[in-house]
Amino acid sequence: MPHVVFRDLSGPECDAILARNNVGRLAFSFRDRVDIQPIHYVYDNGWLYGRTSKGDKTMTLRHNQWVAFEVDEVEGTFTWSSVVVHATFNLITPDTSAAAAEVWADAARLISIVVPHSFTDTDPVPFRDLLFRMKVNEARGREAKTISNGFATASATPG
Repeated sequence: MPHVVFRDLSGPECDAILARNNVGRLAFSFRDRVDIQPIHYVYDNGWLYGRTSKGDKTMTLRHNQWVAFEVDEVEGTFTWSSVVVHATFNLITPDTSAAAAEVWADAARLISIVVPHSFTDTDPVPFRDLLFRMKVNEARGREAKTISNGFATASATPG
């Protein structure tokens, strides 16, 4: 009879999941309201980089920069991996110093991995003109696998 095994992921396993994915969910709060939104991102050396536009999210994050971020890889009901990150959200403003301009250029280069025409005339989302980065303060991961006859199966039938 198959059964499910859950386990915590190691730091390197969490890093690998963050690195191989480019869509996650950003959770943030202000006063008594919590919100969560999907975002494109790139993971690089302990930082999550992303792109957004001006609006309620950026206004809220200016007041409360502590966020949670989640990435999942799901094959079935009991075959999945999930990483939750606690991070600090920072908009990147290139005009404050030479160092800030360098961070902005590096972020733009990384984002172009996900959206190759970012910040060009053929940008598919030119209204997303703000870059941000989030310092990963903590990352925790969990995994579920279905075990059959003592061996983990590659995928499980949902249900």
